[in-house]
Amino acid sequence: MPCRLIWVTPEAERLMGYCARVSNPENQENPDVAKLLGFCIKHGHWSVFEMADMCIEIQTTRGISAQIIRHRSFHFQEYSARYAKVQRIEEVHPRRQDAKNRQSSHDDLPAETREWFAEAQSQLFSRARQLYDEALQKGIAKESARFLLPMASGTTIYMKGTVRDWIHYIALRSDPATQLEHRQIALAAKKIFIAQFPNVAQALGWSN
Repeated sequence: MPCRLIWVTPEAERLMGYCARVSNPENQENPDVAKLLGFCIKHGHWSVFEMADMCIEIQTTRGISAQIIRHRSFHFQEYSARYAKVQRIEEVHPRRQDAKNRQSSHDDLPAETREWFAEAQSQLFSRARQLYDEALQKGIAKESARFLLPMASGTTIYMKGTVRDWIHYIALRSDPATQLEHRQIALAAKKIFIAQFPNVAQALGWSN
């Protein structure tokens, strides 16, 4: 699984319900928040969902991490290839470019093309790793040597955002229009979200 939970606001749904009732202090301690949170979603009262946070760890590549960190409402901490040695390069399953949509692909390449791509990756990654290791052995700084590596280099990201942030991100990036490798991360994050915020997920119509 490319994602795992690091931390979440304790009793997050109860807290969001408590904050939502700020103008009704006599009823703030009411533990029944499912209908209230559903009402807030239905009527677009999104500020309530900014009262709780979740942080997950993501294992991906530099090619996909560049897409993820564009979601600027989140806060990120990423593995530094300037500080630490790159540990892995991940193989990618090739897909055919859509004839009209530049951001769409199809998993129907002929076997010989997939085999060619697999061999190309193997050769490139092996050579890149060899040159990278040689550069480090020669005393070249990691911050310089890393430029010898492909976008398939592995990385780790900690991604922290409010519940509102996660609702938007998951809805957007779990759509089939998203690149497959990124969509798999969003779907993994969705499973974590459903487990941590079951009432919110139910109101959104989300299920595993």
